[in-house]
Amino acid sequence: MTSILIKNAEIITMNQKEEIIHGDLYIENDRIVAIGENLPYSAEKVIDGTNRTVIPGFVQTHIHLCQTLFRGQADDLELLDWLKKKVWPLEAAHDEESSYYSAMLGIGELIQSGTTTIVDMETVHHTDNAFQAIYESGIRALSGKVMMDKGAEVPLLLREDTNKSIQQSVDLLEKWHGRDDGRIQYAFSPRFVVSCTEDLLVQVRDLSKKYQVKVHTHASENQGEIELVEQEKGMRNVVYLDHIGLANENLILAHCVWLDEEEKQIISKRGVKVSHCPGSNLKLASGIADIPDLVELEAFVSLGADGAPCNNNLDMFNEMRLAAVIQKPKHGPTCMNAETIFKMATIGGAKAVGMEDQIGSLEVGKKADIVILNLNDFHLYPSSEVDTISRIVYSTTRADVETTIVNGKILMENRIMKSVDKPLVLKEVNKSIKRLLKRIPSIGY
Repeated sequence: MTSILIKNAEIITMNQKEEIIHGDLYIENDRIVAIGENLPYSAEKVIDGTNRTVIPGFVQTHIHLCQTLFRGQADDLELLDWLKKKVWPLEAAHDEESSYYSAMLGIGELIQSGTTTIVDMETVHHTDNAFQAIYESGIRALSGKVMMDKGAEVPLLLREDTNKSIQQSVDLLEKWHGRDDGRIQYAFSPRFVVSCTEDLLVQVRDLSKKYQVKVHTHASENQGEIELVEQEKGMRNVVYLDHIGLANENLILAHCVWLDEEEKQIISKRGVKVSHCPGSNLKLASGIADIPDLVELEAFVSLGADGAPCNNNLDMFNEMRLAAVIQKPKHGPTCMNAETIFKMATIGGAKAVGMEDQIGSLEVGKKADIVILNLNDFHLYPSSEVDTISRIVYSTTRADVETTIVNGKILMENRIMKSVDKPLVLKEVNKSIKRLLKRIPSIGY
C-alpha cells in the first residue's frame, strides 16, 4: 500500500455541496480515503499544504497529442487551410519516434499545468506509440487513432481503407482499453464528417455501443466545413450525426461553434457532450461558440485546448479565462461566471468522459487525481476577502501549479517532473520536427 497525506490545505472539493474545507486529505493507493480537519492518519508521504490550495485535476476533453510537435508550424491560418497546407502533411510525415515524443511533450505540458485527464485524438498512424507515452507518463486518458477514409485533398499516407481503419481501431482498443486499472481508455475518433464515409461512421456507431466506449470527433468548427457537409449530405453536421444514430450520450463533439437551434436541441436532448475550445476557435478565426445557450439548455459542456499548432499551449487556465471573458461583451458581465467555468474544467469534464463517479471532484472513494496550487504571488494578491474560485479562473496561471497527482501517484512535485524526462523530451522533439519537415516534400496527395 502507498499512502499520501496532504495537511493543512485549502481544499476545493467541487462536491455536490461545493464545500471548501480547510484541513487534510488522505490517499491510499489510487483513492481518496478521508478529507477533514486534523485527520488521524500517518502516511508514507506527507505534503505540507499550509498556504496551499488543493483542487480536482483538470479534465480536458479535446487534445491532439500527435500535434504538439507542430507548435509554431501553422500560425495565422483558418481551419481548412491550416489542415491542408500544414497539419495534414505534418501528420503524414510522423514516424514512431516522433509520435512518441510529440505525445510526451504534450503530456509534460499538461501535467505541469494541472491537467490530469485528457480526451486525445491521434493521427492515422503510430497511435500505439502515443499510447505507450500515455502509459509511461501516468496521465489519465481516453485516446484513439484518427479515422479518415475519404477526401481528395488528404495526403495519400492519411487516406485509409474503411475496413482497415476499423480493424486497426479495434486492435488498438483491445490492446489498450482498460489498461492500468482503467486509467487508459479507448475512444473511436473519426476526424469529422468531411473526411469520413457514412459506412465508417455507422460502423463506429455500432462498435461504440458494442464496446461501451466514447466517440470523439469534430463538428461545426468552421463555416466552410459546414457548407461542405450541407452540399454532400443535404443537412447540417449535428443533424446528420443524429440522422445516422451517432448523436447520443457517448458522443463527444469538439468545438460546435456554428450550431443552429435545431442542433442545440439535439445536443441537449440526446445527451451529446460538447468540448468548448475557445483558444483554438479564436486563433483559427473560427468564431465564438454560443456556450451560454447550451448551458441554458442544460447541455453537457466541458473545456479543451485542442492542439498546440492551433492554440500554441495546452493550458487549462488559459481556456478557463477565455471561456469566461469572450461571452461577456455579448451576454453581460455575469454570464459564464467563475463557478460555471471551474465546473466545466473539473466535474463537467468528468461527466463528458462518463467518470463523474470517479474523478472531477475531491470526495472520499474517488480517484486521487489532485492538483496543489501555490497562490502566493504578486498576481494573486490581495487574497483576503476574495473568492478562491474567482482567483483560480481569472488570475492563476500554470506557473502556480506546484504538484500534480494522478491515480494516487505524484507526477510532478514542487514543479519537478517525476514521470516525464524533460531534458530528453525537449532534445528529441527538436530532432523530430527537423526530420518531419525534411520528409514533407516527398508526401504525395
